[in-house]
Amino acid sequence: MQLGFVGLGRMGLNMVTRLTQGGHHVVASDVNAEVVAAAAKLPNTGGATTLAELVQQLDPPRAIWVMVPAGNPTETVVNNLAGLLEPGDAIVDGGNSYFRDSIRRADALAKQGLQFIDQGTSGGIWGLQVGYCLMIGGDKATFDRLEPAFKTLAPPDGYLYCGGPGAGHFVKMIHNGIEYGMMQAYGEGFEVLRKSSYELDLGKIAHLWNQGSVVRSWLLELAASAFDKDPDLADIRGYVQDSGEARWTLLEALNEDVPIPVIALSLLERFRSRQDESYSAKVVAALRHEFGGHAVLNVE
Repeated sequence: MQLGFVGLGRMGLNMVTRLTQGGHHVVASDVNAEVVAAAAKLPNTGGATTLAELVQQLDPPRAIWVMVPAGNPTETVVNNLAGLLEPGDAIVDGGNSYFRDSIRRADALAKQGLQFIDQGTSGGIWGLQVGYCLMIGGDKATFDRLEPAFKTLAPPDGYLYCGGPGAGHFVKMIHNGIEYGMMQAYGEGFEVLRKSSYELDLGKIAHLWNQGSVVRSWLLELAASAFDKDPDLADIRGYVQDSGEARWTLLEALNEDVPIPVIALSLLERFRSRQDESYSAKVVAALRHEFGGHAVLNVE
């Protein structure tokens, strides 16, 4: 297939590489001209420094993947492409967009005769090697037309048409909410192990747990890898960012009256990690001192 691709970051360039390795012809574009030049050296790959140039190099009906950050960057690229494309062309948003934004975009583009596919993409920097898990929503006929590309990007059984507009990003949103809870549980468990009186090798334990235990997972494999590199994680600050999906998952759970305490608390723990010192903890310490005379640690 002939495909356009916008966004050549950590995942985007690897996705272009995997597509070209699968025999597809890709025209790649990015705001960074040096990255575009590097991508253009791949087999079956052309480069474009502007969206207009990208569109001109593709034959209709076109299909253009967008792999840029969610929010304003995605909104800007989709709107700009919409002004350049023709009826029958398709835009695929492979980023972590809010599914309600995807529903809105699909509706707006449909009025111009354009198709929109929302593709939740999981696999990170390892996707080039092992493939990407793809959760796909949008028009079924457009999915069918683009299925050869999905099949190339994914491992066996690694892509699924989930339903109409927004379905792909909705499923990916919940996927990431679950991921937050899993990561938090691993983090807490390994901290208890580390604080124990035993001289435990956390890397070996992580490896052990992946040999048939009920908590085995790819995340645990990555934990073993991280511990092998640095058992104390000395060069990593305990500051954990979030990219929005768990917040959206929590909002939908509240809307549907679904209790999700583990995911909610894992999100709040990420907020806590960004505080150099917690003011709420100061208040609690002060209250314990006031009502019980409990000792407090004074600022040096």
